[in-house]
Amino acid sequence: MDWSIQQIAALAGTTSRTLRHYDDIGLLPPSRIAANGYRHYDAEALHRLQRILLLRELGLGLPAIAGILDRPVGTAEALGAHVDWLRQERARLDRQIASVEHTITTITEGGVAMPRDMFDGFDHTAHREEVERRWGKEAYTRGDSWWRSLDAPGKQAWQQRVAELSADWADAATRGIDPASAEAQELARRHVEWLASVPGTPGSEPGGNLRGYVTGLGQMYVDDPRFGANYGGTEWATFVRDALAVYAEREL
Repeated sequence: MDWSIQQIAALAGTTSRTLRHYDDIGLLPPSRIAANGYRHYDAEALHRLQRILLLRELGLGLPAIAGILDRPVGTAEALGAHVDWLRQERARLDRQIASVEHTITTITEGGVAMPRDMFDGFDHTAHREEVERRWGKEAYTRGDSWWRSLDAPGKQAWQQRVAELSADWADAATRGIDPASAEAQELARRHVEWLASVPGTPGSEPGGNLRGYVTGLGQMYVDDPRFGANYGGTEWATFVRDALAVYAEREL
């Protein structure tokens, strides 16, 4: 059984043009092409499309996605990792929905919403305990104050910078480049520059232990799935760790 390109485009919330582009670049070839020239997709192709759409949600570019899909990992195993991430996102979004609904109810009933209720789920402090344990309460407090001082465009620009860096790491990892290569070391330089730009961190302080901070974070990316997920899982986080370790040894 298979489905036409128009059917799949409608069901997946994409366009026939996008699916044709995926075919042109070898990312998602159709299962067959009918006599009328229309592309058709079977269940295996739909599994691949589902993974493509999930990886796009993570902010990865098409070259990085192609590299991921070509790796010898079973579809069920790969989708299982996606499910874990989606469950975390669902929990966060459920909290946001409940928070906004509570605010609406409070307003309509003439009450005053409490900040702790209004901002549940909008949480940039999820790793507070980890930061305080590793680098002290002052480090967290200064970083938190800096984040709160940013206006909306500033926060958006920062998040875009992080997303681009994570996507570039993932792209490099999927291509299997050497962590000590010039390309990987340029990514490590950008990563260290990013870390050092956050006030209160060891990397931002003159005379601070930037080398230890960078190598410690690199290991944490591997050890803690919450952090490793930002780089596509343990395997890619290991690549990031190794590249950062080389950079720290050479430059810090």
